[in-house]
Amino acid sequence: MSVLVSRLAAILVAVALLFTGQALTTPDRAAAADPGYLMTHFIGEGSTNQQIYFSHSTDGLNWSDLNGGGMALRSTVGTRGVRDPALVRSPGGDKYWIIATDLCIGCGQTWSQSINDGSRNLVVWESTDLVTWSQPWLLNVAGAIPDGRNAWAPEAIWNPATNDYVLYWATNKPLNGATKHRIYYARTSDFRSITTPQIYIERPGTQEIIDTQIVEMPSGVGDYRYVRASGDGQITLEGSNSILGTWTNLGNLSGIGLTGSDVEGPMWMKFRDRNEWTLYLDQYATSRGYMPVTTTNPSSSGTYQLPASGSYSLGGTKKRHGSILNLTAAEETRVLARWANTPINRLQSYNFQDRYVRHAAFDVRIDQNITGPDAQFRLRPGLAGSDTVSFESVNYPGYFLRHAGFDFQLVYNDGTTQFAADATFRQVAGLADSTWSSFQSYNYPDRYIRHYAYELKLDRITTTTARSDATFKVTS
Repeated sequence: MSVLVSRLAAILVAVALLFTGQALTTPDRAAAADPGYLMTHFIGEGSTNQQIYFSHSTDGLNWSDLNGGGMALRSTVGTRGVRDPALVRSPGGDKYWIIATDLCIGCGQTWSQSINDGSRNLVVWESTDLVTWSQPWLLNVAGAIPDGRNAWAPEAIWNPATNDYVLYWATNKPLNGATKHRIYYARTSDFRSITTPQIYIERPGTQEIIDTQIVEMPSGVGDYRYVRASGDGQITLEGSNSILGTWTNLGNLSGIGLTGSDVEGPMWMKFRDRNEWTLYLDQYATSRGYMPVTTTNPSSSGTYQLPASGSYSLGGTKKRHGSILNLTAAEETRVLARWANTPINRLQSYNFQDRYVRHAAFDVRIDQNITGPDAQFRLRPGLAGSDTVSFESVNYPGYFLRHAGFDFQLVYNDGTTQFAADATFRQVAGLADSTWSSFQSYNYPDRYIRHYAYELKLDRITTTTARSDATFKVTS
């Protein structure tokens, strides 16, 4: 009997350990399998840094730069620079927009000019898959505001009460000769046309407000369906049950030592695995970039906590005012594949080894001793087929080397089958030297990339000179 009892006890202990092990490991496995988060942001001043950048996180606190830390989208309209991007997903998840401030400080415009006579437009991109984006367009939002001087820091949120988006932004409309930014709003369904702008948030007297972002609350958390955080001298919290209804002041973050003199650019993120939020705040006063302030109830100012030392990492680039999207598994797969950290390379000519492939005014040629971004490309997986490559420009992301009429240009990917075929090549052993490379056209397999009179062409290769012209080294 004692042996039987001992065996039964051992079995019970093993079963208990099995269930205990499952209880301990299952949440970790589930968390590891959960999709992560995408941050859209800019990284600093100058024409290169004031563009669209993407970063990814698996836990919402530790971020990795996508695309090797390079820009993901470049504005070619307006001031040709963008700041404060917001990433908007449609309720059905079948369409996305990026809306951003049309502003490029240090590349043709000063802060004073941008405040008092800046762009009244926003810059907008559209996508159906979060990876192939339209060309940007300008949306005039402040032109109809009497004496409106600019349009900054746009945001948008779906409003179920009106079945469209509330688009809101800051515009300087001076008061008694002094600068006064207020938040205006308009309604839109497509970010191409808007209703007449109206005042959304105005602080008393000369107090300005520029940055504000709204987060929707799940049922049972706090007393309000929506909470917004605004930079208005403080980081002010407000709550409402209607986006366009009455908002109630809920306090600010001065209790944890943060005011509008310390931080700006509030950016909400909901942790997907728990009822906890982080309000990312840009420490602009000390030039340290974003930090996460966490809370389990955004409508209660007393619940916010500063981050513990070492509890977060923002990656290699400095993240500036943007927005965060909780990804689905399908979105994450597409995003990580599209903006993988592919190395930056140049293409060196075999028979003119001091010359490299470069674009100039979107034409493509080989030039001497080119080391800058015009001669830098990422060899992406081919747009049209497996075991192929496509050449994406580093300083004009989304633009690829493409043949048309057997001539080459740098062209923006329009997402069509024809574009993909024209921009795809098979990398084969060099026709003049097998230790180098040649690039065979995907849709004209009897033709190869070659230079002729220093211009890039797609040509049949029949001579010794042509074989040399069609041979290149992929180099740093």
